[in-house]
Amino acid sequence: MHKVMLVEDDPTMLSLLNTLLEIEGFNVFETKDFRHALDEIRAAKPDLVLLDVHLQEYDGFEILEGIRQDQVTKDIAVIMSSGMALKDDCLDKGANNFIMKPYMPDELIGMIKQQLEKLG
Repeated sequence: MHKVMLVEDDPTMLSLLNTLLEIEGFNVFETKDFRHALDEIRAAKPDLVLLDVHLQEYDGFEILEGIRQDQVTKDIAVIMSSGMALKDDCLDKGANNFIMKPYMPDELIGMIKQQLEKLG
């Protein structure tokens, strides 16, 4: 069972994503303490992180940078999401993919499965 870590500050979105991913058979983890997100990602060792760009009082790009610079987490797949068209910025900073909110559940699940297939 693949592990997915959610880094999202909207409680409704977090609940919906949790339910959706669990129905699809993923083992889901989430962090609400964004200052310690990298530590939680390191501890959970997920196969993929779904990371919101704009977090309350925190920047998803900083978390992405930490993931990519850490030897333990640098190879974890990261899909970033935002309500703004930031695909190029996210990919340039090291994300594996980007999905713009609002998105359809099937679109997200397809993207996650495609990313995990690339990992083997």
